[in-house]
Amino acid sequence: MQGGGVSGFHNAPVTRAIVLASGLLSVVFSVNRRARALGLSYQDIIKNFRVWRIFASVFAFQSTPELMFGLYLLYYFRVFERQMGSNKYSVFSLFSIAVSLPLEILSLVLLKDTNYITALASGPYGLIFASFIPFFLDIPITSRFRIFGVNFSDKSFIYLAGLQLLVSSWKRSLIPGICGLIAGSLYRLNVFGIRRRKLPQIVASFFARFFAPPSASSSRPSRSLVGNVPSHTGRTVQNQPSTGFAPVVEPPESSIAMLVSMGFDSNAARQALVRARNDINVATNILLEAQSH
Repeated sequence: MQGGGVSGFHNAPVTRAIVLASGLLSVVFSVNRRARALGLSYQDIIKNFRVWRIFASVFAFQSTPELMFGLYLLYYFRVFERQMGSNKYSVFSLFSIAVSLPLEILSLVLLKDTNYITALASGPYGLIFASFIPFFLDIPITSRFRIFGVNFSDKSFIYLAGLQLLVSSWKRSLIPGICGLIAGSLYRLNVFGIRRRKLPQIVASFFARFFAPPSASSSRPSRSLVGNVPSHTGRTVQNQPSTGFAPVVEPPESSIAMLVSMGFDSNAARQALVRARNDINVATNILLEAQSH
């Protein structure tokens, strides 16, 4: 599951644009030795009204460890763009940033006289931690294991990466992370009907045109991702010997089409749905887990 689906940015042009913007801006500010000055502060935003700081703080990380963990999580969470579609994922991204950013500024105003914190960590914390809400609620656990007596699941490493990013700058990164979680929760609650909103098609076309990776060659043979699961081409399989198990039901074409739209091969999607008894969430994770091997 750790790969987040099909490798690369297939069907995830918005994620690709965000990762490129975050990586490039982080490198540029680091080379110019201005990375440490990126974080939002009460002095810069409220008193001096340096608007450029707001834009820079949304995308650029201040340190190499934050950049590595942040880009890894952004890359992993591209699976949600494949599930939602690029248009709705753009809305989710903009909403997460638009909600978390004012909350961060509000926290600076409320804490300005306490000396508790003078500046916040920069980077797309709002989007990253908003993505943990659907990750927690929508991505099921498909395997569990123990290491030195401690229980882990296939989702544990994503949580650990998020925890590392959350506490990377302690109070400076903790507040942006919490603001992102709040933004993700509000999106989940469909505040203002946000989950039904869409951007103009020209915006989605822009990302698809300039940030979509080149299409893979259609002549390349596809390989099975989920093991030797028998392929079925119609209804419930007939004339099965009585084994006490439920008959295998052919997956609905709509479920196969949804998985294909997320970037998976149609045969692999069909096989995963058979294994998952047509539970599309479980099938998605079977495919994600297979890609990581």
